[in-house]
Amino acid sequence: MVEKPNMPYNLIGEKKLSMLVEAFYHRVARHPELSNLFPDDLTETERKQKQFLTQYLGGPPVYTEEHGHPMLRARHLPFPITESRAKAWLGCMHEAMDDVQLEGPVRDDFFHRLALTAHHMVNTDEREQSDID
Repeated sequence: MVEKPNMPYNLIGEKKLSMLVEAFYHRVARHPELSNLFPDDLTETERKQKQFLTQYLGGPPVYTEEHGHPMLRARHLPFPITESRAKAWLGCMHEAMDDVQLEGPVRDDFFHRLALTAHHMVNTDEREQSDID
């Protein structure tokens, strides 16, 4: 296998990516808009997120090998994701990036890609969600 040294995964590294996911879910678990969307035990959620981000950032296809195609939007349809929840998710990720000192162009590019993805996941209008709550 030919290593791709400029891929974001290689620039961030497995250890820092793992720390990032842990810092992120630490925040998500305590966030009033997000915590109820996730299980109490985030162990498996973190493991899958590490796999997904590894692949998303150009590392080995570990997510697809175990779970098949990510199909992000389809996998998230059962959960009411509003624009404010997407922003909250991104806020948790931004703070987690601060926590692990992920900086520079790799951070900027990674966060931009995550922002596009988070907004693509929105599947519920704020008014619809307030009627449910």
